[in-house]
Amino acid sequence: MIIKVLGSGCSKCKKLEENARQAINLLSGDITVEKVTDLNQIMNYGVMITPALVIDEKVVSVGKVLTPPKIIELI
Repeated sequence: MIIKVLGSGCSKCKKLEENARQAINLLSGDITVEKVTDLNQIMNYGVMITPALVIDEKVVSVGKVLTPPKIIELI
């Protein structure tokens, strides 16, 4: 499983990445977290507002800083 955090590097984007890493630490399995800051790549997902969370190439959240429990729920 690959989780991508889409964002330019703002404080909300950094917090979402931190929360995603906390969430995967609570789970077992092969899960990778990647940070995507390239605007063209972000726009390829159809995302216009960051931060955004992508799980296995599906956008599951836009414009929100999800908590680790909520990220686990989406996984």
